[in-house]
Amino acid sequence: MSNISACPKCNSEFTYPDRDKMVCSQCFHEWIIEEEKVDSDDSLKVLDANGNQLNDGDSVVVIKDLPVKGAPKPLKAGTKVKNIRLTDGDHNISCKIEGFGSMALKSEFVKKA
Repeated sequence: MSNISACPKCNSEFTYPDRDKMVCSQCFHEWIIEEEKVDSDDSLKVLDANGNQLNDGDSVVVIKDLPVKGAPKPLKAGTKVKNIRLTDGDHNISCKIEGFGSMALKSEFVKKA
């Protein structure tokens, strides 16, 4: 019985499968059986503003003017950024931009070139 999951509502271990769903014999809660999908690789999955997956080394285009702390002017929309690196965290793109230097960008403000 180790492969049968506990009830998500009452945490009872007395559950049983019924076609494509599980049923709890204590509270009669029913839920759909979801196969746990395990990714074979532990790589980051970062999506751009259009939902395209980004990879290390891709080129992206900034889609809106972004203010830069300490810079007198914003990073303009349409700026092409080459050879990005994906990182963990809120700002998940690390790159070098000509005229600005090294910086981190959020993937929601770029699109794949």
